[in-house]
Amino acid sequence: MAWRVVAHGDTTWNVAVAAERAPQTSSWRLVLSFRSAGPQRTSFWTPYPLVSQSKSALFAQAEQISNDKLTAVLADHFR
Repeated sequence: MAWRVVAHGDTTWNVAVAAERAPQTSSWRLVLSFRSAGPQRTSFWTPYPLVSQSKSALFAQAEQISNDKLTAVLADHFR
């Protein structure tokens, strides 16, 4: 299920969030999943610069990410 849906160019993207813990650390970092909703399906995962000691706090911070920032992540990916 998509957490958010954003448009970039002529493609609609379903965005999901995940938290991952790097080895040898106690903090969680946010990772975004982008999946296109068009006829040519494509997807990619990318880390997002949010880190927290608490997974639930990380997801609460993720709620503050604007759609404009998500679109900027897409634009950076396709440069």
